[in-house]
Formats: sequence, C-alpha cells, structure tokens
Amino acid sequence: MIEIAISLAIIGIALVAIIGVLPIGMRTQRDNREETIINQDATVLLEAIRNGARGLNDLTNYVYAITNYWTEYGNNGQYVAGNNGVNNVNNGYTFTNVSIAPGYVSTIGFPINSGTNIIGLLSTPEFTDNSGLPIPDLMFGGYSNHVVAYVRSVSGPAVEKPPQDNPIIQADAFTYRVLCVNAPLAVDTNLFSFYSTWQPQPYAVGGQVFYNWNYWVATTNTTAVDIPGQPIPGQLIKWKQTPVYGLEIAGVMHELRLTFLWPQLPDGALGASRQTFRTLVAGQLVTNIVAGQILYFYQSQTFTNAVAGL
Repeated sequence: MIEIAISLAIIGIALVAIIGVLPIGMRTQRDNREETIINQDATVLLEAIRNGARGLNDLTNYVYAITNYWTEYGNNGQYVAGNNGVNNVNNGYTFTNVSIAPGYVSTIGFPINSGTNIIGLLSTPEFTDNSGLPIPDLMFGGYSNHVVAYVRSVSGPAVEKPPQDNPIIQADAFTYRVLCVNAPLAVDTNLFSFYSTWQPQPYAVGGQVFYNWNYWVATTNTTAVDIPGQPIPGQLIKWKQTPVYGLEIAGVMHELRLTFLWPQLPDGALGASRQTFRTLVAGQLVTNIVAGQILYFYQSQTFTNAVAGL
C-alpha cells in the first residue's frame, strides 16, 4: 500500500507539472503559428506594392479597411491646424464606404473594392505636396500620411478563406494591422539652402535659385512672371534646370517599410506583437487619379525623376 501511495503521489506531481507547462506550450505554438503567417503575408504585400500590382482583386477578401491619418504642414515644417484646431485627420476606406476628411488633396474617394484601389492606397508616399505629388521633405510644407491597413490573414486556415461569409468565423480569424510607410530616400537638407528660394522678381542672367525641389539657372534676364519650369508659350525658355544628384536619387528611390502589429482583436484592441519588413524600391512612383482619389504605383523599370516639378 505504501508503494502504491508513493506511486500515486509521484504521478500526481508529474500531472500537476505537465498541466502547469501545457499553457506555456500552447502559447508558444500559437505565437509560432502567428509569426509564420506574418512572414508569409509580408512577402505577398511587399511584392505587390513594390511591383505596382494592378490586378490582385483577391486582396479584397483580406484587406477589409484602410485608414490614412494625415497632417498638413506649412513652411518650415509648422503644422497647419484644421477644423477646431485639429491637425491630424483621418480618411477611411472599406469595401462599401469611404470617408474623406475635408481639406485633403483628394476631396472625394472610392471604396476598396478592387486590388488596384488597395495597392494604390497602400503605396501612398509618406510626404506629398499640396497637389498630391511625392516630395522628399516637409521643409516647404505639404502633407504627412500615416497609412494603416486592417487585414485578415492571407495564408491562414482554409476554413477562413472565401467564400466563407460567416461573420462569427470572420471575427475569429487571425487579423492584424499593417503600417505602410513609403518613405523617400534620406536627403541632406543642406541641399535646400545652397541657392536662395525663387521669388517673383527679376533675375539677371546667370542667377541661381531653388524652386519646387529643383535648382535653376537663368539663361537670360527674367521678369517676375518667369517661373522656373513654367515657360510662357511663345517665349524663350529663361530658366535651365541644374541636376543635383541628391534630389535626383530621391525621386527614384524609396524605402518601403511594412510594420505588422498583431493580433487585431474583435473589440478593436491590439496585441503587443510587432515586426517590421523593409526594402528599397528603385523606380518612379507614378500617380493615377480614380474618381477624384489619387492612387500611387511603383514602376520599377522607369527611372524618370519623380520629384515634384520635373
């Protein structure tokens, strides 16, 4: 009897130890599964954005919302307060609805009901000027864009895949957020002060100015209406652009950073896990206006300078 009692005690202690370790093992397994899904989905999104994909309509089954928290800045990087003094405003996109905050460069928009619309929004540059063109810095004003996508896992279990439309299963699916940053290549801001900024005034031949992210040299005497890069029809071109390597490379090189944050819980809370994937994208970032909304797409085989004004 004593031997049996001792054996049962040993078995009990072992069972308690096993039960105590079981939650840790299950949590580790869950974390490994989630990290595997994130790594696989990151490859899909990175390649789609980097290649300027236009036909990935299957993304509409997974990217169910996109937001752009944008801030307007004036000269010298001073933010411009919007309605009620609020300078950080949100544009929101879903499959059926869209909400564009007043004051943004795009006054109207469209729902994310196609892969083209999704990639076009996720490729939004970090900095844009007042017309929506990419710029390397906010020194002379513009918009700072903070684009976030809400995504159901692309490589998750088959039971979550379309045509699954059960809202309970969709709510239980592994979901995460992606912070999409299309940052310009770092530029030495001293480049912006080599020449004085162009002013609407006469300049003598040989005058050097900085205007619209470019350097210009007067080829003849100019007047106040002779704007660099905007020749008057029927007249001689009075300004010649002077290439600057730092600005040229900034127009055709961007750093794409995707920061995954998970899990996205049904109540809107966000877990503590995160991982960032980054790559350099060589090529022009072109714009396409659809229903009043500016979309952006990388063209990896085109190296025309994309800096505003070129």
